Amino acid sequence: MIPYFQIPPLRLGALEIHAFGVLTALGIYLGARLAARAALRYHPGSDRPLVEAAPWMVLAGLVMGHLVHLFGYHPEILRREGLGAIFRIWDGLSSMGGVLGGLIALVVFFRIKGWQIRPHLDAIALGAAPGWMVARLGCFTAHDHPGVLTDFPLAVAFPDGPRHDLGLYDAILLGTLSLVLYALARKKRPEGFLMGVLAVGYSVPRFFLDFLRARDLPFVDGRIFGLTPAQYLTVVWTGLGIWLLGKALSAEKAAAGEEAQRSPEALPNP
Repeated sequence: MIPYFQIPPLRLGALEIHAFGVLTALGIYLGARLAARAALRYHPGSDRPLVEAAPWMVLAGLVMGHLVHLFGYHPEILRREGLGAIFRIWDGLSSMGGVLGGLIALVVFFRIKGWQIRPHLDAIALGAAPGWMVARLGCFTAHDHPGVLTDFPLAVAFPDGPRHDLGLYDAILLGTLSLVLYALARKKRPEGFLMGVLAVGYSVPRFFLDFLRARDLPFVDGRIFGLTPAQYLTVVWTGLGIWLLGKALSAEKAAAGEEAQRSPEALPNP
């Protein structure tokens, strides 16, 4: 069992710096840097589009992440504090809402610039998985996603008893996916394949992990018809991931067929 711990904030005058904020910011920075590097080394060969889009994706991700947190997970905050809570972005973020906001910003920005998105998706996947893992470690330090009571070996000894800690589980899942993606990237893959692996590989386990979230605490994640907002989004991401994998495998099959037709063995004997 993992001991329950709390990291005290660093106080600089009236400013408090929490481990959650530090790790979230570090995760965003790491993800952006790794995605830009992957765009140069993997494909499409230029990092300019992602570098230019990154600030807008981060801003949209923060705004949408906060809105999903308020309207989806904790509408009681709005009822208690009013619409002013919308402007306190630092008071709560949904990572899945952040992904949604970043994706919307990416699509809009690339449409305005006239750039194609698919050639950049795999680079984004190679940055998003490890960056998101670091940010989820921030959730683990804050213990802000407590699960149900359990005797599971990876349970955290919360003050009221051992519970699943979904921040830890997410970090483990994303760390594993990071290793898988970088192993797959050692060989050139058709466009969209790595993003498809990330979308399906994360969304399917996440859908089931969310059933472990606590319901017996004063401040728990809200449900919509029995499911968390993230579970609805994972269904969308799974569908997109399956579509990307299908397109990538079809392209790989078509390329293999063209290569076979060009090979000497495929030519008729004179």
